[in-house]
Amino acid sequence: MVAAQDHITVDTPLGATVIDGGVTMRFWAPAAEHVYVAFDGAGAYRPDPKDELLRQPGTGDWTGFFPGVEVGTKYRYFVVGTDAEPGFKRDPRARELELYGYPDCDALVVDADAYPWHDAGFTPPEFADLIVYQFHVGVWYAVDEQSHDLRPDRPAKLLDAVQRVPYLADLGVTAVQPLPVVEFQGEWSLGYNGTDLFSPEMDYCVDPADLPPYLARVNALLAARGAAPLRIDELEGQVNQLKAFVDICHLYGVAVLIDVVYNHAGGGLDRQSLDYIDLPADPGPENNAYFSGQGWAGGRVFAFDRAEVRRFLLDNAKMFLDEYHADGLRFDEVTVIDAMGGWAFCQELTAELRAHKPSAVQIAEYWGEFRWLAVRRPPAGMGFDIGYSDGIRDAVRAVLAQAAGGADASVDIGRLAGGLYRPWHTEFAWQAYQCLENHDLVLDMDDHRAPRIARLADASNPRSWYARSRSRVATGVLLTAPGVPMLFMGEEFLEDKLWSDSPDRGDRLIWWDGAAGEDPAMADFLRYTRDLIHLRRALPALRAEPITVYPADPANRVLAYQRWVPGAGRDVVVVISLSESTLRGYRLGFPRPGHWREVFNSDFYDHFPNPWVAGNNGGVWADGPGMHGLAQSAALTVPANSVLVFAAD
Repeated sequence: MVAAQDHITVDTPLGATVIDGGVTMRFWAPAAEHVYVAFDGAGAYRPDPKDELLRQPGTGDWTGFFPGVEVGTKYRYFVVGTDAEPGFKRDPRARELELYGYPDCDALVVDADAYPWHDAGFTPPEFADLIVYQFHVGVWYAVDEQSHDLRPDRPAKLLDAVQRVPYLADLGVTAVQPLPVVEFQGEWSLGYNGTDLFSPEMDYCVDPADLPPYLARVNALLAARGAAPLRIDELEGQVNQLKAFVDICHLYGVAVLIDVVYNHAGGGLDRQSLDYIDLPADPGPENNAYFSGQGWAGGRVFAFDRAEVRRFLLDNAKMFLDEYHADGLRFDEVTVIDAMGGWAFCQELTAELRAHKPSAVQIAEYWGEFRWLAVRRPPAGMGFDIGYSDGIRDAVRAVLAQAAGGADASVDIGRLAGGLYRPWHTEFAWQAYQCLENHDLVLDMDDHRAPRIARLADASNPRSWYARSRSRVATGVLLTAPGVPMLFMGEEFLEDKLWSDSPDRGDRLIWWDGAAGEDPAMADFLRYTRDLIHLRRALPALRAEPITVYPADPANRVLAYQRWVPGAGRDVVVVISLSESTLRGYRLGFPRPGHWREVFNSDFYDHFPNPWVAGNNGGVWADGPGMHGLAQSAALTVPANSVLVFAAD
């Protein structure tokens, strides 16, 4: 007989849902003729009437209730379509997959509420207070009990990344943005070729047999925050390990932004995936339930015109916000979604998610001609909160490349001004997502990638004084400018190598030992970045809206800008120099008279503490003649290749 329809209503969720007494199943396969559920391993399964789901008229959904089915039970759908070859399909909404055998593997029944969260007291930062750190789980960090690096031999795990959360908290970033963490084909990947969008990547997770040392480390981190320990069964499985990562980030004051890919799926989709989910007679693009006939990045573009596909993607986003306590989402290549007919989908997505969880930030990677369309509210725009910006990135990189030409090179320091102002047609400065490096830009893959900042600053020697000091200027602009700054892994400590996720490129892994002291330049730069991040958090003006950029001084390679809190003053003046010699008696206008504290001097961090530091002995007096349209000025000592920050409060 057909599976029971007890507990099945119009509100029954798609996928496998644990309820009292069993599990409900709902599976969308509009053109299928029969759908069965094979429990406890597909093996030599043959269709059995007692396993058959009931087709719901007019919806394309197949439903059933299976009493007695417990958490951890394996299952797979067996689909009979009009295709001559019926076969198995993994549940596209499976919360977890069997750890081995992918792609020929079962899904597992998961209780979405089983993990014992500890983060009830966490409040995510305001959007304007975001300082984001992007990293790739599989290559970022992994050491054993003897501190031996494990990354050359296997992908790093989420529970390896957990061990670096105190480092992130000390660095001062307010959010992390790992590259996509859902299941993809292969052991190594950037993650943008996801195939099972509801399931965590199994190669980022730890086998139960290997959990004891990880459990001890996780519980030590929990204990340090006064939180109850986990049992080993509470850390088993991909779902619990991803949740533990988010949980501990929250306990240490760090928000988590999940990188999602809704423009396409796969870089190749296997027969058991959601590709041709209902096994139609004609497996052509027009008969593919989830996908349009368009392709992107080797995969298939979603059919944004179908309500069921939009619901699939919306439910995926909500799953991360609800079940994983994510604090926001970063949406990959929204440009592609728009170009492939997904404009209305983006509007639907942003509106529904904002109503569902207003505190969750929505970040769009949108490179369309009119960037502001990403962050403008409908109907004029798509409604995301924050959009990628290349203003600061391109300006800093261009100016840095010019400065690398030497003391006699022409440096258009004024080009920085355009990137500092709020992007055209955006309502708030924080709606600009700013970076100097990211996973695409500094990836060792093809010929359109760009050098890392230290290498751009001095291609001949990324540890020279020129490289160190110019890189400090670049980072200083990013972290004192309007917008939401994002750092890419290793950028905080002067990593100069392009990165790679390829298993045979162990030479491209970021070098933690350098930052720990084996390379003094890296250790000094890490201290510099950390202190600058904490300065941004300490001075509200550096996160506020207004900015006034002084007229550029290309002859001296100097640019200055004022930032302040509207209605409260609390003015800050930032001075950027790419001069290769110290400027003494350099006169600059200040917005108010009196003493201005020198709260930051990048020159102090070279050979920290720099015994030859040039500076202003803790502050300057603005009591000189009017200048730069301001009623008073001060005489400064501006170190070569430096960032100075003066504060009035």
